[in-house]
Amino acid sequence: MLIRGTFVHAPHLKGLEIHYDHLICVDKDGIITQFAPANAPESAKFLEAHPEIPVSEVPSGSFILPTFCDLHLHAPQFLYQGTGLDLPLMQWLDRYALKAELRMDEDSTLARRVYTRLAARLKENGTGSVLLFGTIKEATNLILAECMQAAGIRAFVGKLSMDIDITSPESTTKTYVEPSARAALETARSFVGHCRGIAAHLPVSQRLVEPVLTPRFVPTCTDELLHGLGALSAELGVKVQSHLAEAKDQVEWVRALRGIEDIDVFDKGTLLTPRTIQAHCTFLTAPDFDRLNACGTAIAHCPLSNAYFSAKPFPLREALDQGVKVGLGTDVAGGYSLDIMNAMRQAVVVSRMREGERQMDASANSADISIDWKEALYLATRGGSQALGLAGVFAVGAPFDAQEIHLYDPRTGQGIGSLDYFDLESDHGGPGVDNMPLTLEHVEKWWCIGDTRNRGAVWVQGNEIRNV
Repeated sequence: MLIRGTFVHAPHLKGLEIHYDHLICVDKDGIITQFAPANAPESAKFLEAHPEIPVSEVPSGSFILPTFCDLHLHAPQFLYQGTGLDLPLMQWLDRYALKAELRMDEDSTLARRVYTRLAARLKENGTGSVLLFGTIKEATNLILAECMQAAGIRAFVGKLSMDIDITSPESTTKTYVEPSARAALETARSFVGHCRGIAAHLPVSQRLVEPVLTPRFVPTCTDELLHGLGALSAELGVKVQSHLAEAKDQVEWVRALRGIEDIDVFDKGTLLTPRTIQAHCTFLTAPDFDRLNACGTAIAHCPLSNAYFSAKPFPLREALDQGVKVGLGTDVAGGYSLDIMNAMRQAVVVSRMREGERQMDASANSADISIDWKEALYLATRGGSQALGLAGVFAVGAPFDAQEIHLYDPRTGQGIGSLDYFDLESDHGGPGVDNMPLTLEHVEKWWCIGDTRNRGAVWVQGNEIRNV
């Protein structure tokens, strides 16, 4: 596959790049084999050697961007997305989350319908890779993995592990828990094997789903279970995900039950490793970030759900400055939007509010703690991808995971969707509009107010999984 046009990516936190008139070559395995200016000698040489390969031209007013990476999403909670967000966290879990997860485990037909729709929505929103929380039942999580593989989405699928019942005595929710730590560990091991088997018949490059060990959070797991999962992760080389220091009541609950912070509980269970992604982390301190950096554990920053349930904003700039790997998560359904673009915008908004508070604090002596839109775009692509061991950039040797973004009609300058570019518009297609170079301001406008109407094709591992 050959594509010629403008490419935008963020290889570094402060390094958003626009590559004009570049040629990208993608082999049959979906790997980028060449990325260079279209007029470079190597590009001309390749085109001469392969006249049989058609070149797809990206029109003026459009660009190619890496797909988004959603680093935290509860797949069964997509069932009731945008509901019950007026409740405190533990009440919300009891009244909505656990019931939805139980319902999915009891109805495989519903699970397949919901997960098929979820995959379609992810593609619509430009999400090419996703880290998913599932349910307790192994078979339901295998359905989730099958739906993602069939849709062509790169998915890391987590079967919940929990052996402590957190439903309140007055709850109408059935007990949603595994019978013992031993049983939970046995089903976790079984799930890893069966999940890996889903795509085992395919070439390695087309195996898009991976299992993830998923202790829900410390209050739902005994030390025996956590230590067992840590050992299992090391033995099988499997990633781990959970929630860490998310809400004040959760942090205090762990402290009362265990006598230590939940970061210490995970550490004792050898669950803080380069294979681990922890969601939220809003109540962590600077020394905690140093610990995560030292052990290579990444953070899924979920600004929207944090606003509803954490009662405290995540110190994003501090975590980044201390070298912690950070990506963005929608946290559906604690977050009401499946669109990573909303997570990007909220991340910037929250950081600017924190910076405003810092400036008004007469005793503050620190540097600016806000982030800008370009850094948020890095988090949504490269940052999340690195947390999962992926690329998130256009580089030789990286998989071609990309989305096509259309800003305006190259003939008239008329903006697409909610976008308006008044200085480009012409009733007759003004001279030069068709060759107008893309600017950072053009991209920023899309970042601020663009939506799904601006998205064209989506590719994962070189396969076109969406086209409009």
